[in-house]
Amino acid sequence: MATQRQLIETGVAPPHDEPPRPWHPVRAPGDASTLWYAVLRRKVKGVFIGTMTFRHGDHHASLLADGWEEVAPEEIKPDPGSPAPEIAPGPMS
Repeated sequence: MATQRQLIETGVAPPHDEPPRPWHPVRAPGDASTLWYAVLRRKVKGVFIGTMTFRHGDHHASLLADGWEEVAPEEIKPDPGSPAPEIAPGPMS
């Protein structure tokens, strides 16, 4: 799991498009903070899927009970061993 900004800064994702596979965006408010929101992941068919949910709510508790694990904020970063794909330049602004 990584933020879009982290993926762009490391060259994994282009600044004006979604990240390439295997990365998949998790929809969240633009001002989401790990103070109020929890980032969770679960391994399905050999790959991790992720979500964000309001911390300490019923949905958060339900996901944890279903086997999701919370990702600590310091663990939210791209894997330095992952090669960055070649990215075509985005449109000029």
